[in-house]
Amino acid sequence: MAKAEKVERMLYADASRCVGCHGCEIACAVEHSAAKRLPEALQETPRSTPRLSVVKVDGAVALRVCRQCKDAPCVAACRKKALEQPGPNQAVLLKEELCIGCKLCVKACPFGAIKMGGRNGKVAVKCDLCAERQKAGRGPACVAACKTGALRFLTVEEIGAKKRQAAAETVVEMGKK
Repeated sequence: MAKAEKVERMLYADASRCVGCHGCEIACAVEHSAAKRLPEALQETPRSTPRLSVVKVDGAVALRVCRQCKDAPCVAACRKKALEQPGPNQAVLLKEELCIGCKLCVKACPFGAIKMGGRNGKVAVKCDLCAERQKAGRGPACVAACKTGALRFLTVEEIGAKKRQAAAETVVEMGKK
């Protein structure tokens, strides 16, 4: 298990820039593979499971990924303590070796961000914000792979500013009509 890192940044998805290429999913699966390189990762059995997914809803594209909740319901639901959030503002991490595949965390996650995969497809997998890459001073693999800039690794303040800007633009557009 990776050492818990303070969550100062979060994944931000701009659906208007996403083309649905699934490059982020591939990058995530490769990053969490044993090989860490695509050609070799494709040969692994079982194949690595991406920790996020791109979904289409009514023609729009959305990112399904762990929101690293404060007081995470998945942590509370896990009877084997396979999920932990070591402290406030720290990523929720999964100890795969403790997971028994009961799926209680899957049911508890309000965002549908936890799925089964991992060891023989029978343990939970979830985003860890690429903790190993962060230790090396790099952001998540999905962000690095996103060629359109739809995925970014931003501070909570930066995300708030983007949302306020979008709301202001909506108000201006409404005023023009």
